[in-house]
Amino acid sequence: MTKNILVIEDHSDIAQLVMVNLQSKQMVLDHAADGSKGLDMALTGRYHLIILDLMLPSIDGLDICRVLRSKNVYSPVLMLTAKTSELDRVLGLEVGADDYLTKPFSIPELVARVNAILRRSDQYQSPQINEPCRHAQSGELRVDYERRQVMLGEVTVELTAKEFDLLWHFASNPGRVFSRSQLLDSVWGYGHAGYEHTVNSHINRLRAKIEQDPAKPRYVITVWGVGYKFSDKKYARSGL
Repeated sequence: MTKNILVIEDHSDIAQLVMVNLQSKQMVLDHAADGSKGLDMALTGRYHLIILDLMLPSIDGLDICRVLRSKNVYSPVLMLTAKTSELDRVLGLEVGADDYLTKPFSIPELVARVNAILRRSDQYQSPQINEPCRHAQSGELRVDYERRQVMLGEVTVELTAKEFDLLWHFASNPGRVFSRSQLLDSVWGYGHAGYEHTVNSHINRLRAKIEQDPAKPRYVITVWGVGYKFSDKKYARSGL
């Protein structure tokens, strides 16, 4: 299947480097040289991946990512940044980026990260041979994997792509305890060692949306000193 990729990068030499090395029969690339044009193109929702520079004219990468997620555009985002501080990388992940790459980067690492993101995206969108159950339920909370829909009673819960991926990972493994590093590896993918607090912030936001009292969660439970688990009380799963 052909993958449509959008590169939002104002430095023409970097944009050209990325596009030349990713262009293939399986990847069709578009380019935007400023934030406003890139945002307009990204909002079409037609891209399987957006490679997004952090520092852009008119609108920066963080704001683009925020707008996309607020508009329910969940195309995976690989953020490029010349900033090397931990805070900048964490901010990118927390506003909805799926991965980051620090400039200057090597071409093999760029290609590896792009392929990893596309594989994870395909995995979440395609039925899995060893995973016939595509719905999960605990109490009033129901997660529909195929529709990427979450219901709390009769109310639809709006989640970001990463919040949904995190919730599904929990819900499809009820009662199993995951450490923060395991969640980073499974939900965010490789390359995020040392950013366990990103998991904490996503879980806090997830709880704010699905828990009646986030201070006393019923669904995503803290296992002190270990990590988190999804409640297996009154839990049910159904097949397609």
